[in-house]
Amino acid sequence: MSIELRKAGLQHIKQSPIKVYYDEENVGNYYADIIVEDKVIVELKAVKGLCEEHEAQLTNYLRATEIEVGLLLNFGKEPQLKRKVFSNEYK
Repeated sequence: MSIELRKAGLQHIKQSPIKVYYDEENVGNYYADIIVEDKVIVELKAVKGLCEEHEAQLTNYLRATEIEVGLLLNFGKEPQLKRKVFSNEYK
């Protein structure tokens, strides 16, 4: 994925840490698989099928950042794509 993003001329960061706060105190980090152009979080999976937990993971990443768009890509037996848009007004 990283090679294709680079070939497309898109800046991206792999395994980018996302700080998680509770009551204004840092309680840990998430690690997004890829952040593209500081605008899209891409989570990569290779599982039989995407489930609610995968979507919840992506939603949590979006909540913890200013990024509003996420892609969940599954390269398992049957490829799947899910897109999530999370407006900053709900954060």
